[in-house]
Amino acid sequence: MTELPPLRDVIRKYGLSASKALGQNFLFDTQLLARIAAVPGKLGDAEVFEVGPGPGGLTRALLGAGAKVTAVERDRRCIPALEEVAEAYPGQLRVIEGDALEVDAPSLFAGRPHIVANLPYNVGTALLVGWLTGGWQPWWASLTLMFQKEVAERIVAAPGTEAYGRLAVLAQWRSEARIAMTVHRSAFTPPPKVMSAIVHITPGEAPQGMRVERIEALTGAAFGQRRKMLRQSLKGVPGAVEAAERLGIDTSRRAETVSVAEFVALARELG
Repeated sequence: MTELPPLRDVIRKYGLSASKALGQNFLFDTQLLARIAAVPGKLGDAEVFEVGPGPGGLTRALLGAGAKVTAVERDRRCIPALEEVAEAYPGQLRVIEGDALEVDAPSLFAGRPHIVANLPYNVGTALLVGWLTGGWQPWWASLTLMFQKEVAERIVAAPGTEAYGRLAVLAQWRSEARIAMTVHRSAFTPPPKVMSAIVHITPGEAPQGMRVERIEALTGAAFGQRRKMLRQSLKGVPGAVEAAERLGIDTSRRAETVSVAEFVALARELG
């Protein structure tokens, strides 16, 4: 490995600035980046998929932990900086210029990589939902993702709380989700208006006898009209109201009171 210049120097060298349109905010604190890279556990020789590496701050931390990283970056301004990192870590970093929403990520790996990313705010939720609703066991080993703190709280929320919604059910019905750490807005350049948090998700066993499309439809309907009673909000899913009544789920309840286990039971009842 060759010595890399400080990230701030790289930013100046290539005239980089965080793009608001791409949801970018840069992290320079090497200790903080190392803590994020440690969340998935030991990464020696492990495959890692990183989305939106920017100039490569988190990429350096992951490589320093021994990971073999495939990084997808949409902003071509950052590619030369990432190529410098690749040269410093021969054989450890593969850089792909492209949009993570369009890249066929599973085809890039022989095994199941950890996904570790300071996700761009404008596409983070869409990427997460895609990773959570694919086949199971999933093509990834774990997710370590940075979100706005408010979004992170929605992912790990419990029933009956204000943050509980569709995202919580999708993250928790066959996975385990936790907030691993919070990140103060002052750690970023430029500082965003909100606090951030790192969410760590590990896949579990999928409940038997149900399809993911069912739980997607149920949660979409129930939380799409979350202030309405289930007997109203679930009308758009054929048979859902009747299935809830057969299961003894009071249809005068609202979606935020329905547990993950109850949504799973309802999806299974619908077949």
